[in-house]
Amino acid sequence: MEAQNLIDIKENDLLKIDRTLLEILLKDKTTGKNIIWATDNYSKYGFSYSAEKEIKIELITSRHGGIIKPRTKKSKEEQQKRVRQKAEVFTPSWVCNLQNNLVDEVWLGRKDVFNIEKERSWEATKEKIQFSDEKGKSWQDYVNSNRLEITCGEAPYLASRYDTVTGEYIEVPNRIGLLDRKLRVVAENTDSREDWLKWAMVAVQSSYGFEWQGDNILIARENLLFDVAEHYEANFHEKLQTQDLIGFAKVIAWNIWQMDGLKFVIPNSCCTKEIVEEDLFESHVISKPCEGCKLGYGKNSYFKHNGIYCKIRDWKENKTLRFVDIMKEGEKND
Repeated sequence: MEAQNLIDIKENDLLKIDRTLLEILLKDKTTGKNIIWATDNYSKYGFSYSAEKEIKIELITSRHGGIIKPRTKKSKEEQQKRVRQKAEVFTPSWVCNLQNNLVDEVWLGRKDVFNIEKERSWEATKEKIQFSDEKGKSWQDYVNSNRLEITCGEAPYLASRYDTVTGEYIEVPNRIGLLDRKLRVVAENTDSREDWLKWAMVAVQSSYGFEWQGDNILIARENLLFDVAEHYEANFHEKLQTQDLIGFAKVIAWNIWQMDGLKFVIPNSCCTKEIVEEDLFESHVISKPCEGCKLGYGKNSYFKHNGIYCKIRDWKENKTLRFVDIMKEGEKND
């Protein structure tokens, strides 16, 4: 298959592999329903495609297959509209690499570990990545260290399958995403398929991202899933089994979630509520707007919203928690 055809993961193709995969990748773990469109870009297709509606399998497959596509395959008009509406701006891979290198430089204590930066490009290093004997700095610690891409779009900082600006496909050995780096380390330190799968799962469990728009959420989830599959195939020269794909998809559906990054709730879930108050003589309907939205953005409004607060999974502690509560803990530690 030509490299350009590898960029756009077709929902019809996912359906052929196993319908369960697409069901999982569309799930919103906070609401138990599907992720929503959260954009009017698809409303031309009908009422079911309006911003507040769930993305259903039948809306994006069969004769509707192909309506969800990466930014580089959208028309210039669509791209500009999304920039105007949601300030959607995608970062070229060489910039993602530069910033990811800074993260690793801090963690590893040295430069040029995964690649050598060049002018608007890079060259992957060939030698095995070395880790120190210092406590908390082993290769296992690196793979298990949490990484978060905020407003992740198609998740280029996590899984660099292609350049989101140029549309150029990136071969596995030259990828620079945070998950790609973890998977490289896994490959360099495991020999068996079983060990690779075990530590690849840890790498995925420690890779997070959130985004507003539903189509981006699905694309980001697909990118992480196929990133794992393509790394596996590069290492073992065989396709990842469907049951393993499903296992990774279940984690990815938790770790890449739909959220208003300023309110920590499901997009557009805050609302004005009608409250009925009664006295001795009559009842009154009072409109009560969201208190958090009235307060604006900032820590004073974190816990005041009446929208649906997003939940994520802490795989290390094996528990579910609200993302907003993590923010509260972060403030305590500042």
